[in-house]
Amino acid sequence: MSSITLESTITCPECGTAKREVMPTDACQWFYECESCHALLRPLPGDCCVFCSYGTVKCPPIQQGSGCCSGT
Repeated sequence: MSSITLESTITCPECGTAKREVMPTDACQWFYECESCHALLRPLPGDCCVFCSYGTVKCPPIQQGSGCCSGT
């Protein structure tokens, strides 16, 4: 069984600022505000969260192969 990576570096598509963040393990993060330009990031179509869209590492549920945040 492989270990789950809990940190991912999110890169803002508006200004290019990159920041390392700890991913939540119990919920998807649907919004992320860039601390530099204050752009509000949302997941791209087909992605479940901002880490899957803009991060260097996919979110923990995707890493586990269990899908992400099926709720609605």
